[in-house]
Amino acid sequence: MNQNFDTISQKERILMAAYDYISCEGYANASLREIASNAGVVLSQLNYYFKNKEGLLIEVIQIMIDKYLLEVEERLKQGINARERVSNFIKYFQETLNENPKLFRLLYDFSSMALWSDVFGKQLSNLFEKLSILVEEYIFIDTLENSFLKNQSSNAIARILFGTMFGTAIQVLLDSKEKRLPESLSAIETLF
Repeated sequence: MNQNFDTISQKERILMAAYDYISCEGYANASLREIASNAGVVLSQLNYYFKNKEGLLIEVIQIMIDKYLLEVEERLKQGINARERVSNFIKYFQETLNENPKLFRLLYDFSSMALWSDVFGKQLSNLFEKLSILVEEYIFIDTLENSFLKNQSSNAIARILFGTMFGTAIQVLLDSKEKRLPESLSAIETLF
């Protein structure tokens, strides 16, 4: 989200500032006044474009969703078979944890809010559904050789794969000193 502030609209600057601020401070600590200041706009511009804090957050969540989907699909397209695609997918998670943990922090922050808000819940449920579809489409789980996986639906396996990876990712964020956790994602490959 790092573009030159001079070449983008006020709305885009607000979204960039909100994305960065919320990913560092969390939604509960987010100050609209601080976001406006970071975006180089007056506070009333946030209300003009987004109505309120929730409206702004809905758009920030959409940015996160679009980013995840784009990056995951790019990784899943790589490789010539299911095993290589799983490996690339795992490497994406490992690299993102090391290089861009903000993306995961946003996901976890929004996930907790989604438990209490239908609007946020629908957005994140949509993200998980689309991610599962991508995994099904590119990994071709039905063609995997392990007999114990053949009896499971590809959607169920995709969701288990995500659950394992997101669960490990939150452990990494909570214990950044533990260097073995990101590598533990590689153990997932043994299933495939």
